[in-house]
This record gives sequence, C-alpha cells and structure tokens, in this order.
Amino acid sequence: MITAIGNVMRRAYEKGWITTRDGNCSVRRRNSKLMYITPSGWRKTIIHPEHMIKCRFTATSITVPPNATPSGELEMHRQLLQNYERTRSVVHLHPTNIIAAMYAGWDLQVLAADFPEVSRYTRVGHSTPVLPVTSDVLAKATSEALGLNYYNGEVKYDIVGQAAHGVCSVGPDPWTAYEHIERLEHICEIALKSGVKPKGVMNES
Repeated sequence: MITAIGNVMRRAYEKGWITTRDGNCSVRRRNSKLMYITPSGWRKTIIHPEHMIKCRFTATSITVPPNATPSGELEMHRQLLQNYERTRSVVHLHPTNIIAAMYAGWDLQVLAADFPEVSRYTRVGHSTPVLPVTSDVLAKATSEALGLNYYNGEVKYDIVGQAAHGVCSVGPDPWTAYEHIERLEHICEIALKSGVKPKGVMNES
C-alpha cells in the first residue's frame, strides 16, 4: 500500500499531471492510528516507502515526528482520514486538462454526468473556488465538497476539483484514487477538444 504511493506519484509525473516536487498522497490502514504521507517538496520521481512521513492521530488532531516536514496539504489529508475506520488513500494532483476545464468554466459534476465511463464508477462533486493552497480554508472547502461526514469519515463523492489548483481524490488504495483522477482527466480533455461551451458554469462564489 505504501509502495503504491510512490508508483502512483511516478505515474502522475510521467503523465505531466505534476512537476517533480508537486502533488501529495497519504494512506491510513483500517483501524490504525497512523497516517503515512508524502514529504513536502520531495522529488516524486524517487519517492519510496522509507521517505514517507509517519504521523499519528490523536482524538482530534495529528502529531508529526520531530524535524519531519509533511506535505503542506497535511490538514486536508487529516480531515479526510481522521475518523474513517477503514483503509483509505487521499491523492492530490494537478492534472492539466481538469484544471483547464475548470478555468474554462466547466462544472466538473455536470460534465461527468454526460460520460457514463466516468459516472458509472466515479462520483464527482462540485469544485472548490480559488483558495490559497496549503491553507486550512482549502482543506475545509475540499472536505465539504467531497461531502465529508466529520463523525464517521464517510464521503459522498470520490473526487472534486480545486479551481486554479488541482484535484483531491479518495479511494480504498492509492491506485483507485488515481483512477478516479484518470477518468475525469480523460473526459475533460475530450470536452476541451470538442470546442463545446460549458454547460453549468462552475460556481466560484
């Protein structure tokens, strides 16, 4: 599971969805108090299990090992894993066509509804507005867009866009979360190449 994080990040780099030091991923195993998360600014092409930062959940927060520097999006990962009792992975990337589609005004949820290869397997929520990266406000907006139930960790959606920034996807393992991103990226590329104007313009209020 932890090895898969490195494999997913390398695949994302190969596809051009992140630059060398971008993106982040985490995993929490079933009934575990530990969360493994990618380090901040680390080259994702050479990330391996020994580079992952092992954080520990407390009742309401998370502790980070001394001198460790986890991803700046730590709070987003914490919220999505804190109260979930089963295994879950959170993947945050910057896929080119998804970001471009949001920039063009597409509501990703509306777009996904037109493509059964996405809607059958991936639940797409509404995107967050433009917010400061690595901020608590972005973390909260992402959790709310995913329909997070703060009491049991359940989510209503599998993936949401973050305007002018990227996506956040969740799944039972890193590859499943990655596949949600891959499906959405594919149809965003189709929509952009089609020249069709957005239906249901993204709400950035």
